[in-house]
Amino acid sequence: MEIKVVNRGHQPLPAYATALSAGMDLRANIDAPVVLNPMERRLIPTGLYIALPPGYEAQVRPRSGLALKKGVTVLNAPGTIDADYRGEVGVLLINLSDQAFTVNDGERIAQMVIARHETAAFIEVEALDETERGEGGYGHTGVK
Repeated sequence: MEIKVVNRGHQPLPAYATALSAGMDLRANIDAPVVLNPMERRLIPTGLYIALPPGYEAQVRPRSGLALKKGVTVLNAPGTIDADYRGEVGVLLINLSDQAFTVNDGERIAQMVIARHETAAFIEVEALDETERGEGGYGHTGVK
């Protein structure tokens, strides 16, 4: 699949790190370092603008190493970029650690996964079919 991209930043285009990678790293495209204090959130620009084909979305997800080592993650994970969005791709980072974290220009801050999706139409009915689970929700199956 080809995706049109405008790169108004100074970072390389996202690319897969290995042949079987699902996500491509997104990099911070900033003029000066950004300090994220504990529990602070900031929208970090990437300089990228994309045009996805109909029926696809781009999911912005945390980088596991950044989350594990620094406690920094994507707040609205996964963030969705719709096929009709033409604005800059931004990454909403939050620092969940007890230490300040500095985002530097070019730093890999998230990953982007391209995914197919369906468009649904809701049909209002009076009742739903019965299932074994029924209305069992959070904690329904207990601890085993």
